[in-house]
Amino acid sequence: MKIELHQIPVREVIANYKDSAEEGVVAYAGKLDVRPKYQREFVYNGKQRDAVIETIKKDFPLNVLYWVKTDEGKYEVLDGQQRTISIGQYVTGEFSLNDYFFHNLTDEEQDQILNYELMIYFCEGTDKEKLDWFKIINIAGEKLTEQELRNAVYTGPWLSDAKLKFSKSNCAAYLLANDGGQLVSGSPIRQEYLETSLSWINNEKIEDYMAKHQHDTNADELWDYFQNVIWWVRTTFTSYRREMSGVEWGELYNEFKDAKLNSEKLEVEIKELMQDEDATKKSGIYPYVLTRKERYLSIRAFTDKMKREAYERQNGICPFCKEHWDISEMEADHITPWHEGGKTIAQNCQMLCKQDNRTKSGK
Repeated sequence: MKIELHQIPVREVIANYKDSAEEGVVAYAGKLDVRPKYQREFVYNGKQRDAVIETIKKDFPLNVLYWVKTDEGKYEVLDGQQRTISIGQYVTGEFSLNDYFFHNLTDEEQDQILNYELMIYFCEGTDKEKLDWFKIINIAGEKLTEQELRNAVYTGPWLSDAKLKFSKSNCAAYLLANDGGQLVSGSPIRQEYLETSLSWINNEKIEDYMAKHQHDTNADELWDYFQNVIWWVRTTFTSYRREMSGVEWGELYNEFKDAKLNSEKLEVEIKELMQDEDATKKSGIYPYVLTRKERYLSIRAFTDKMKREAYERQNGICPFCKEHWDISEMEADHITPWHEGGKTIAQNCQMLCKQDNRTKSGK
């Protein structure tokens, strides 16, 4: 990674500052993408934004900024987007500080701000070097999500199109997944819809997918896949419940999209399980009815009182190996398995030695 330090006055950095809302922000006489389309939205609150301007007005040092040089000879903000936008918004009159807008200041006060020198590192390097450096410099401050870090590296037409579909306020993915009840959790502008979709389509190998498609002209493949997942969920599970927002639908779609499923029978079973107090993780009901893996349900555990009662009833004898054990060397087990209707109650509890219990349950 090649890094060079430059001192550039505010007046030059914000020259021709233009904020095109969700389409991006440019400055530095058109040579700087302050918030490229792939970057996150402005997230500073009023107090944080004001602190940036107060720092400059008092001529205190502001944390360094990092720009990365593009192939076209221009620059993109690698780190410092929030600070740069705060400065740009203040100088262009979008907010006031202590009841004074920038245009209310004296010429001397304006010049003091415009002549303030920002410490900026110009960076050049490979995608991997940029990602590693980006993670390091973002340890402090307004923490970035993993997907925001990835977006800073895998720039290109594919990402620009993907952000339009998955990362904007009321984007197409958000509207689709919430039409009839929320199916995907998280916030589009914090890249959580994009990250979720990428993890589904490529079995959680997000970087591999983004690297492969970085220079594609659009993100239609991902968008088509996402639509298919949502359509499959809506037609398979016809009654919406709020617990559905916590399900990894893409994983289930990938495995069961071609299976012949009876939505009516599934609904009957789901309704029963929703009322089963032993199934403590209700969102896990959906993967369970397809996979039959009880781990999704977090079956309610026996209490210490139930375990002690069973242990005393058995006189510390494991019913399988017929040997005596200390209670600390034993584990609770359902006499009648849960999937056969056995409940997590004292009468259905038995204590097995650890080896027999794990052999019985296949652990």
